[in-house]
Amino acid sequence: MENLILSPAPHIHTKDSSRRIMLDVIIALLPAAVASVVIFGVKALPVLAACVIGAVVSECLFNLVTGRKQTVGDLSAVVTGLLLALNLSTNVPVWQCVIGAAFAVVIVKCLFGGLGHNIMNPALAARCFLLISFAAAMTSFPETCRVLFGTAAQSGSTPLAAIRTGASIDWFDMIFNTHTGCIGEASAVAVLLGAVYLLVRRVITIRIPGVYILSTVGFICLLHLIRGTADTLTLNYLVAQVCGGGLLLGAFYMANDYVTCPITPLGQLVYALLLGLLTALFLSLIHI
Repeated sequence: MENLILSPAPHIHTKDSSRRIMLDVIIALLPAAVASVVIFGVKALPVLAACVIGAVVSECLFNLVTGRKQTVGDLSAVVTGLLLALNLSTNVPVWQCVIGAAFAVVIVKCLFGGLGHNIMNPALAARCFLLISFAAAMTSFPETCRVLFGTAAQSGSTPLAAIRTGASIDWFDMIFNTHTGCIGEASAVAVLLGAVYLLVRRVITIRIPGVYILSTVGFICLLHLIRGTADTLTLNYLVAQVCGGGLLLGAFYMANDYVTCPITPLGQLVYALLLGLLTALFLSLIHI
């Protein structure tokens, strides 16, 4: 019993420090951040800057006021700010971005004890808080966006909104082209590039995101069979559901959160399946 070591979560079985892991996540998020500026123009920069700076300053001030050791050096506040920004539209005012970042860091993270003690993902909690508090801004998206590998601009509603109206969407465009929406979900390729980096670096495994994505597709198909609308199930429809919203961003960057996801293989499997079920149910309710 003399060798028994007790420590708070996250229980990470790796030689990398928390700072190194956070740095890897920041690097992985850079393609999506850069793509957002290309796709939506300079309007994406204030959102990114406000969320990151707001998160870092909030953590710094909280530690100063409470007399705690400064923890901004672990880069977790930067990750929280980046994730929050990528979950927002360029139409969200800067002051709302700052409020959301402060809520994520102070209320969801620091008041529960800091990194490793939060009971939910701070960025996702802040997004829900902003959606409840400022619904109009949070559900307003740019009408046009640029194509990553071209000069033409695309216009129209978000892919999931287009599906709801019965519009036709091409699966190839959904994967390799860009579309309007939150700044971090406009390019599936950019999100997947960062995910590949995390997988290569072994920061995450494919288990949770893989099961989550596949189970979402499976439950969508099952719900359509139950409702008798199987004739609407096409490859274009399913790819749009996966790539047209924030599912990829959530699967690779938030569902794998060390603090809030299970640590056993079986627990991760059940967790990912439940995520897929809930996502399919929400999508089904939205598109009734």
